[in-house]
Amino acid sequence: MKEAPQAVHRIGTVAKLAGVPVPTLRVWESRYQAFSPQKTGGQQRLYNEEDLLRATLLKQLTDEGHAISKIANLDADALNRLRRQHQSASLLKAQQRVRSGTVAVAVVGLGLAGRLGSGAFQAGFASTTVQVAAAFPDLDAALAAEFASPPHILLVKAGTLHEIVLDGIQRVARRHQIAQVIVVYNYGREQLARAIKQTGMLLRREPVSDSELADLVRAVLMVDTADAAPDAAPGAMIPPRKYSDETLARVAGISGQVLCECPRHVAELISQLASFEQYSQECLHRSSEDAHLHAHLASVSGSARALFERALEMVAEHEGIVLV
Repeated sequence: MKEAPQAVHRIGTVAKLAGVPVPTLRVWESRYQAFSPQKTGGQQRLYNEEDLLRATLLKQLTDEGHAISKIANLDADALNRLRRQHQSASLLKAQQRVRSGTVAVAVVGLGLAGRLGSGAFQAGFASTTVQVAAAFPDLDAALAAEFASPPHILLVKAGTLHEIVLDGIQRVARRHQIAQVIVVYNYGREQLARAIKQTGMLLRREPVSDSELADLVRAVLMVDTADAAPDAAPGAMIPPRKYSDETLARVAGISGQVLCECPRHVAELISQLASFEQYSQECLHRSSEDAHLHAHLASVSGSARALFERALEMVAEHEGIVLV
């Protein structure tokens, strides 16, 4: 049986880190049963890290127009999938800005920004130019900045991972509409690192060489070839998943009602590619020796998954299948 995360956060801490006022958290709990916090002998609420992650995601999704009554009881995985659907729209807009083959990166960490100009880093890209759109000493400076056009990627150097850092990164990404985030860090609890990965960020622990840093960036870009995706320039960003496992299973299950087995086959291919994409990214997190290979595998599988998602939409339209 999976052990429940330890409840250590008081309601004021959750409110600050998730950006949700304390009265709102209490309403979400009492009216919508969004949380079931433990209580101390003095009746103080204590929340665990999954509660903190869910509160953050609920805040993001309600800010984007979702009714709390519709999403309050979704688990963290379902909330993440819903959030990624919104990220997909941002990335589609971002892809239009990569037509020149230039990817703009906002960097938090002046030393890290300097490494993007090294020969070892630039050698990791063929027809794509990676440029530093702006470099900031800390997250507060990045939050206060203004951009004429949102950067494609947010690259962050964090000495130690903790909840305040995660909150700051998410605030910067939301403020500037940056859908792809890469975090390089020195120290941090594994439980929090897993929570950060669940938000869709790429995470890698130091030491990271310049060539490995290039691999991290390449892992969120389309394969460097002119026919990587329809209407996409080489180096365009890979959109997050558009369809959940539940949606794909539903489509595969109704394929017997249509004239061919294409819906089932395409849905199953997307599910397999998405699983391999996630596996390759996990290997990229763990292994410095094979980082280049896993970055390429993540890029290939992500590019293929995005292509088949487009194909599924064509098949669904042809067969009259509604995709949710």
